[in-house]
Amino acid sequence: MSDALADRLQRFDEHLAHRNLSPHTRESYARDLTSLKDFCEKQKLAGWDALDVHHIRAFVSQRHRQGLSPKSIQRLLASIRSFYLYLQGEGIAKKNPAEGVRAPKAAKRLPDTLDADQMARLLQIPGDDAETVRDRAIMELLYSSGLRLAELISTKLTDLDLGQGLITVTGKGNKTRIVPVGRMAQQAIRDWLKLRGELAKPDDQTLFVSVRGGPLSPRSVQARLKHWGRVQGVQQGIYPHLLRHSFASHVLESSGDLRAVQELLGHANISTTQIYTHLDFQHLAKTYDAAHPRARKKSAAK
Repeated sequence: MSDALADRLQRFDEHLAHRNLSPHTRESYARDLTSLKDFCEKQKLAGWDALDVHHIRAFVSQRHRQGLSPKSIQRLLASIRSFYLYLQGEGIAKKNPAEGVRAPKAAKRLPDTLDADQMARLLQIPGDDAETVRDRAIMELLYSSGLRLAELISTKLTDLDLGQGLITVTGKGNKTRIVPVGRMAQQAIRDWLKLRGELAKPDDQTLFVSVRGGPLSPRSVQARLKHWGRVQGVQQGIYPHLLRHSFASHVLESSGDLRAVQELLGHANISTTQIYTHLDFQHLAKTYDAAHPRARKKSAAK
């Protein structure tokens, strides 16, 4: 029985490979479905077709008790649904037992941001060597245009139009959008382009390259931003998406235009962008508490 369960998981992984899914996604599927296989073996189920909705609910409850977060359980259920769609296509399962099963609701966590003063301090990094100039351009662009890390490292020289102050970004689902590049970011990129030839290989068209001349890896960008956060004395840990969050929060705070921020960020659904309205409200609430006579706490009597 165990061999039969494992064999079908192996075939599903091969199916995913043919669909050109990333190794990371395939690893997530494998991890989720292996835990489901272990559950089936303990339940002494004869095969994948013996699993029903009650088993899935029991499995989800078990994983939740074991400490799996609601977000991870959502991903787990998505893995199971995809697997059973495959089994149905192969004629092995008649029903998808995960359909209709919901994960526990996750508490909404507001994204971290830097305020304008913290951001200004972070971006004033000292040095004029090629690596430092590159890092300054990276951070200016992340904050100026709200790019995701994957979008940043895949940007080509041909995606830039500094004359118009624009950049073409290829985001999730291979969707492209054109976003503005601010004045400070434009200058930082121009400074980098003057030195880029010191690092880049002659045939490499990637905008930002490593000290070895090839494209930057996500991990190296994360490490460089963390390094500069420490150097600049910013107490909060610095990572690429923090600059994207700060961009969105600051633009929304200044403009109040949620739709525009959605377009700039490349969000498919405005509900994803709406979390920044909560950040904006927090800022307004703090301003109110600090400024309104009826909100301020009375100073202690002398």
